[in-house]
Amino acid sequence: MLLRTDPFRELDRLTQQVFGVNGTPSRPATAPIDAYRQGEEFVVELDLPGVAPESIDLDVERNVLTVRAERKATEGVQLQIAERPRGVFSRQLFLGEALDTSRISAEYDAGVLTIRVPVAERAKPRKITVSTQGDRQAINA
Repeated sequence: MLLRTDPFRELDRLTQQVFGVNGTPSRPATAPIDAYRQGEEFVVELDLPGVAPESIDLDVERNVLTVRAERKATEGVQLQIAERPRGVFSRQLFLGEALDTSRISAEYDAGVLTIRVPVAERAKPRKITVSTQGDRQAINA
């Protein structure tokens, strides 16, 4: 199970658009995501166009996945139009107990960071056999 952690995301996004606020280390901007289940894993895709792969940082502590990245401003130029957000981007996702946080993988391609979190073995459906032995009945799990 994947849970959202930022109930004020839309308000933050609107504020950034109206006031032109870029992410700072103390107040990072959010990166838009899609999250879905695909077979035996959950997939999270974050849009991070223009971000250098070496600036992407992923951490897992307990069941919280934190993604941080930075898009640096172009130096030595005088911007005429600046609509693309710059600065620090951060996102935290609470991963449910049914996910295996020890086997998370990530890939960055064409400005999209794709994170794959396998479903834990204990959370996968399994078949339970019922056997009989004379008058006793045993159920094996």
